[in-house]
Amino acid sequence: MFSRSALLTIDVQQDFIAGSATISGTAECVPAMSRVAEAFRVTGRPIIHVVRLYLPDGSNAEAVRRSAVTSASIVRPGTRGSQVAPELLPPRAPALDPEVLLSGRLQQIGPTEWFMYKPRWGAFYGTALENHLRGLEIEDVVFVGCNFPNCPRTSLYEAGERDFGTILISDAVSGVYQRGLDEITSIGATVLTSDEAVAGFT
Repeated sequence: MFSRSALLTIDVQQDFIAGSATISGTAECVPAMSRVAEAFRVTGRPIIHVVRLYLPDGSNAEAVRRSAVTSASIVRPGTRGSQVAPELLPPRAPALDPEVLLSGRLQQIGPTEWFMYKPRWGAFYGTALENHLRGLEIEDVVFVGCNFPNCPRTSLYEAGERDFGTILISDAVSGVYQRGLDEITSIGATVLTSDEAVAGFT
């Protein structure tokens, strides 16, 4: 099922799990995210951990978020709150390298695993993600992560616009609701549970 697939984990960072900008339901989804990530990892399929990094002056945040970013430390470069949940990462994974990521480069953390910074809700906006996936000959993009109505959903639509197949793991994305799932299936996305996804590797 996943022979030409890559996994995107979206914004699974400490501040959004149980930190200064906690997103309800994200912590509860981490075990399912971890199971899917491990299935991709052990079979050598690509994983890209997509993150936000907000500068203290808010200059790299959406206009509607700038006041919130400047008034509180949210996923600031170099902070513990900006780091990806360790449950999603390979053993001895390095910390995020803000200099590399904010320059637009991907930070490799394993044989087929990377960190990538995105400046907006969608993972494809102003990033090297499409070229990276094309270089890996990826056909389908699988999504897990934080807060479906915003970044995962936007990224899924962007992937579909670029003719990638799209798969959402419903119990591994916080903020999922039935109408949203109906809407993404209506544009051709596949919705699976983490059990179904992991079974697809056997």
